[in-house]
Amino acid sequence: MNVRSLPRAAVGGYIKAVRWPVERVLSLRGGEAEAPLDRAEAAAREVAGTVLADSELKDDGRRQRTAADKREEAQELRAKADQRAEDAEAAERRSRQAEERAEQRKQQAERQRETAAAKAAETERERKAEAERTAARVEQAVDERARDNRLEQLEDRAVALEEREDALTASDEAQRLADAAARTKAERKS
Repeated sequence: MNVRSLPRAAVGGYIKAVRWPVERVLSLRGGEAEAPLDRAEAAAREVAGTVLADSELKDDGRRQRTAADKREEAQELRAKADQRAEDAEAAERRSRQAEERAEQRKQQAERQRETAAAKAAETERERKAEAERTAARVEQAVDERARDNRLEQLEDRAVALEEREDALTASDEAQRLADAAARTKAERKS
């Protein structure tokens, strides 16, 4: 142990002694203690390094600040990824609901068409021709409505898939950043 390592060890011990009760109080109050305390510890090490003219202590403070920044960024990315996943689920749910509504409308239209066809069979021959033309128009309208509904479903599904892809990309990025933060922490420890 050299002369420079004594103040460094004292600073480290003091920081740990101060940090411990603050961590406990914040954790008991239910607050997020890690990020602010990491930043405060990094700042304290940098200041102590400057005051003691200990470049190793200053560098350690900078590394801790950088690691805290990366952890915070990773947390933000995870939160965004979670939000996007929730948005994608909501879009998927809306898409399923749209499909169900379209199916109900199609079934209702089918029932209406069957009723119109039954009434047309009971009418006189002249009215039967008119009823058949009406049924054909109704069928065409039903088909057009069904096509429109299907197109709407496909568009909703495409949006949902795009949101899911964005969420997965954000999740992969968050994992990459978390891995980088872990490597940085491991490098710092070794």
